[in-house]
Amino acid sequence: MRIETRAVHAGRGVDPATGAVTLPIHLSTTFERDADGSYPGGHVYGRNSNPTRAALETCLAALEGGAAAAAFASGSAATAAVFQALSPGDHVVAPHDSYFGTGHMLRTTFTRWQLDVSFVDMTNLDEVRAALKPGTKVVWVESPSNPMWKVSDIAAIAALAHGVGAACVCDNTVPTPVGQSPFELGADLVMHATTKYLGGHCDLLGGALVARAADDALFKGAVAVQASGGGIPSPFDCWLVLRGIQSLAWRMRAHADNAMKVATFLAGHPRVETVHYPGLPTHPGHAIAARQMRSFSGMLSFQVRGGAAEAMGVAAKLRLFTRATSFGGTESLVEHRASVEPPTTKTPQNLLRVSVGLEHPDDLIADLSEALA
Repeated sequence: MRIETRAVHAGRGVDPATGAVTLPIHLSTTFERDADGSYPGGHVYGRNSNPTRAALETCLAALEGGAAAAAFASGSAATAAVFQALSPGDHVVAPHDSYFGTGHMLRTTFTRWQLDVSFVDMTNLDEVRAALKPGTKVVWVESPSNPMWKVSDIAAIAALAHGVGAACVCDNTVPTPVGQSPFELGADLVMHATTKYLGGHCDLLGGALVARAADDALFKGAVAVQASGGGIPSPFDCWLVLRGIQSLAWRMRAHADNAMKVATFLAGHPRVETVHYPGLPTHPGHAIAARQMRSFSGMLSFQVRGGAAEAMGVAAKLRLFTRATSFGGTESLVEHRASVEPPTTKTPQNLLRVSVGLEHPDDLIADLSEALA
């Protein structure tokens, strides 16, 4: 089935007890045993599984074309579980430019736990190749990257990872399964912050791991970490993600269409130094993006001529774009990214990160035009 159909039907069905068409929210944390000690419903305790969460996991696996999925309390919880499943001394290759929380987690937490981490420019395959070691266990890919939206060749990186026996883990939060299929490109695990586009309304926290193979050792290790540590989403958050997924394919088309129009406008504005959006033919990674992505999503960044003061001045004058962190909701957001990262950040001081929402693109462009005037 096509992704629009999977998004509506995967993991869902008419409730056999009541005939309800909408999936119930199962709040129970514990489940009854049969007299022989078995669990006929397949659920034991909420930290291990829950019917609403199981429905979401079935849906997520179907969307990505994977064999199994695990829903987490956040994207960061899912990411941490992958690294916690490794052993001291194991080597991880990660990108310089990625979601800030991923790099921060590796630098401040997991290096203290004796993970060996190499940060590289993932757009440079020679640099990736040079960083690989016999002890490399994970190559973490984020394409497009956040907040510079650099494009990495996932298929080539997966092949390099597999050459040393490492797993390729891909953060697919920004493209979503609508715009990119990492398993088709050789990835072993896919991570999502379901808080973003999958939920789609800035009203929940959630994350997920999807495995290409159900017996994947790294996936099973991350699930074991989750079961013991309790990094699980609430049933209500699972239900909200499932509800958001139903409209995902149609929302992503609108996000991407709006972002392309906004990016094109910004690229022609004299006060804009650079626009970072893979959909633009001038983007350095456009050719790779066009090959491995079906759409370019709704995220972009642009650099205002000048420095931090000029960039923040533009953000202050916007009326339709809310100054806020996160992305993927129906409303457009703007953020001066460097000011929420530490002083050592490599994010340019004149850069504004934009989550293009579902407003009319002409209204968004008019707002940007006035702010830049």
